[in-house]
Amino acid sequence: MASRLQEIRNERLGKLKKLRELGLSPYPAQSKKDVGNGDVVGNFENYENKIVTLTGRIMSKREHGKLAFADLADQTGKIQLLLRSSSVASTNPAVGNLGFEHLGLLDVGDFAQASGVVIKSKTGAISLDVSELKLLTKSLRPLPDMQGGLQDPELTFRRRYLDLILNEGRRAMFERKAKFWATAREFLNTQGFIEVETPVLEHVTGGADAAPFVTHHNALDEDFYLRISTELYQKRLIGGGFEKIYTLAPNFRNEGIDDEHLQEYYQLEWYWAYADFRNNMDLTRDLYREIAKVVYGKTEFTRGEHTFDLANDWVEIDYAGIIQEKLNIDIFKASDNELAQTLLKQGVKLDGGVNRARLVDNLWKIIRKKIAGPAFLINTPKFISPLAKSYADNPDKTERFQIILAGSELGNGYSELNDPLDQLDRFLEQQNARDAGDAEAQMLDIDFVEMLEYGMPPTSGFGMSERVFWFLENVTAREGTLFPQMKRHIDPLSKEIYGLK
Repeated sequence: MASRLQEIRNERLGKLKKLRELGLSPYPAQSKKDVGNGDVVGNFENYENKIVTLTGRIMSKREHGKLAFADLADQTGKIQLLLRSSSVASTNPAVGNLGFEHLGLLDVGDFAQASGVVIKSKTGAISLDVSELKLLTKSLRPLPDMQGGLQDPELTFRRRYLDLILNEGRRAMFERKAKFWATAREFLNTQGFIEVETPVLEHVTGGADAAPFVTHHNALDEDFYLRISTELYQKRLIGGGFEKIYTLAPNFRNEGIDDEHLQEYYQLEWYWAYADFRNNMDLTRDLYREIAKVVYGKTEFTRGEHTFDLANDWVEIDYAGIIQEKLNIDIFKASDNELAQTLLKQGVKLDGGVNRARLVDNLWKIIRKKIAGPAFLINTPKFISPLAKSYADNPDKTERFQIILAGSELGNGYSELNDPLDQLDRFLEQQNARDAGDAEAQMLDIDFVEMLEYGMPPTSGFGMSERVFWFLENVTAREGTLFPQMKRHIDPLSKEIYGLK
């Protein structure tokens, strides 16, 4: 027995056949659009009694004898179409017109082009009094319930296009996401930075503590890693003579999925020669404030139990100092066992092999959750920051900063290590940890060490991912990503319709 979807699809296939028999193309290549539908509605006084051609998807359709109404929606908004049997041009295959007499071949979900005069209907609705109607795309499947939308989150992520059709607010969010990145780009460009590209496929991946994806390059017959960061290649460019550069591109980390992390995500990362971490702290603070004002028109946000204002002074928090203050343990002097016992007392149990860096990082995370910010976490221990430069007067601490907002880390920067011998020692330490089973420890990158031996000037770098956007929007990672990765799935009904096994 056929499902209702199959029945509707078959009905529409019949209409498709009828359109072709009439000589009308259900999928013409040419179309015309004068202005956005929302622009006409929002600026009615500029368009009243003028002839315009509009396009979009038919979102509703109501027929009343010799009169019909439809809502035509494009990216800018909706407008009502007023269709009179006496004024809509007759069906004419030569010019592609669909006449009132064949209006039954038009369904909700179809794309159409309408030309006519902009008026107000008797009920006061801004409308297009249609004189010519053209079908641009015939829809074979019905849209889901227009009122209820997509209730299943899995379906929302798998068929994001349907979510965007039915949920104007979601589409507006992704328009803000585009504005978020555009604002960041414009800010950096005005500061004299230029955008550069770096490879996605790497023989040795690094720049972060993360497990990489592995792929095979057939032409070279070698395995490559998908990058986890653009850091090491950007610093090669600094060594090559660039002074202010950034990338805005996807990174890939083969780790778990949660509300704040995805395996593929966009990251903005920049490097600034002849600057240190404090120069970068000022630049970063100004960028976050600019994004808040341009994209959201405000600087104060409430997330969970925390409220913060980016326009306020950003406090500085000493890494070891706050752990000593809150948990009464010295992370430089305590043994690994003492660190582990402190975590157990706080209800934190770590599975598998862990090293000192992981123990201390988890101590910090206990405290971080209670910090509203805006704040800079500074003075990170050297054993946690293998690429950051140590203080001249305290080699155990690094010139690193992290941005803390409402209990989350939302940006990371530091004065870059440019001593090749120190960098080699740290790489070897990380490689030893990796060989001992730490899949997130960094790899030994000899080519990078060689670059440093030729010389890289004092430099500061910073990275922020799209987590900042998700955070400001108060959505999860998957909600804030157009097409998040999911397990492959083909609906059984689709298999039946298309004859798949």
